[in-house]
Amino acid sequence: MIEASDMTLAPAARREFVPALATPKAGMDSLGRGWLWLGLSALAGSGVFAVLLVLARTPQVNQWLPVTDFFRVALIVHVNLSVLVWFVAMAGSLWSMAGSNRARGLAWVALGLAVLGTALMVVAPFIDRGAPIMANYIPVVDGEVFRAGLAIFGAGGAALVLRALLTSREIDPALTGDAALRFGFNASAVAAAVAVLAFGASLLLVPRMLDAQTYYEILFWGGGHALQFVWTILMLVGWLWLAGATGARVSLSPRVIVLLLLLALVSVFATPFAYLAADVTSVEFRSINTWAMRLGGGVSIVPIGLAVMLALAQAGRVRAASERPLRAALIASIVLFGAGGMIGTLIDGNNVRIPAHYHGCIVAVTLALMGLVYVLLPRFGYRAPAGRLACWQPALYGAGQLLHIIGLVWSGGYGVQRKVAGTEQVLRSASEVAGMGLMGLGGLIAIIGGLLFVVVVVKAMRPRPAATGATS
Repeated sequence: MIEASDMTLAPAARREFVPALATPKAGMDSLGRGWLWLGLSALAGSGVFAVLLVLARTPQVNQWLPVTDFFRVALIVHVNLSVLVWFVAMAGSLWSMAGSNRARGLAWVALGLAVLGTALMVVAPFIDRGAPIMANYIPVVDGEVFRAGLAIFGAGGAALVLRALLTSREIDPALTGDAALRFGFNASAVAAAVAVLAFGASLLLVPRMLDAQTYYEILFWGGGHALQFVWTILMLVGWLWLAGATGARVSLSPRVIVLLLLLALVSVFATPFAYLAADVTSVEFRSINTWAMRLGGGVSIVPIGLAVMLALAQAGRVRAASERPLRAALIASIVLFGAGGMIGTLIDGNNVRIPAHYHGCIVAVTLALMGLVYVLLPRFGYRAPAGRLACWQPALYGAGQLLHIIGLVWSGGYGVQRKVAGTEQVLRSASEVAGMGLMGLGGLIAIIGGLLFVVVVVKAMRPRPAATGATS
């Protein structure tokens, strides 16, 4: 925690943002570790499916695969593991660390449901021949097993959010760096509650008579948009925390940080407004959610991102070996988010520039969360990752994803369509083939970087070897 002596700093120093959250309370470290293990398992599983997914879109190689159905099912499982399960699991780990020790029974029920739901979603494609539905935010294999797994996971997520709200801790009126971060965690939990309510409202309001593609697209539209605010707030908290943990002093006061996070939170309430103002099947409903996401996040992201970049430039080199992986993850996250944001301005039509945009933004969140995992490991009783592998992992993952989205932007300029693979891509020229080939190369590099993250974390979790004395 920030010590009392920090409050005696000179006014100029006191304005700077220097967070240092405390170690989890007794009993909460095991819960945080449980969510962390779920997240790591999801990333490892998504990496396996990502290998198959990239191969399915890589020219020449994809001819050896049952492309169409294989690609779509692999994409669905990959997206749900790498975005939905991984993000929810990391939110669970962070909320467990930041919250109080109440309602532990509810906490373990939430984790158990999430684990069971994830397992069912993973095995569903192999035991249930449901049709792949490429809905935005939460794609679905429309079979009984996958739907059951998704419902169970959703129940676990709802229980997690309820407990996060019940155990959120009061913010110190003095607004130290710790208090600003805790406000961010509380704000992300409120945004998650809005998302849960939106999903529930859609279940009641969306007509079941619609065809499967339209039904699931509308069902997950409102709640899916609300979830983006949850991940954005957690990413911003991650940027600030990682900057402070590596010695960079962000020249924004905690009060300004709270104000910016509050602006990000306020934008999420456009979602319930959309449900009240328009029919869920209408164009207006879609537009309200879309514009809220486009306008709301940038208000907070740009100033915080610029302040963190300036702090990094002024901080100089990192001295401690344990801080170098944190700095690498932070820089890679900011670069990827900036690239994804710029690509968003180039979107025109339904081509692969769209996945290039959201891959940049989503991977930026993932990199921020990876950095926070490195921060959390010592707080959960593990070793801090260090060494060359830990330092290179974020850079490798980020560089691979950057090549991946550059290849998609390149191909999107030629009109290559999204959510297709193999001959359905209709690659007419050498430039289109080269663009998708670059996409495949970057994707494979990113997959290696993602799997290395799991290796680095598992290595840090291994028990230390017992010290051997001179005598027996």
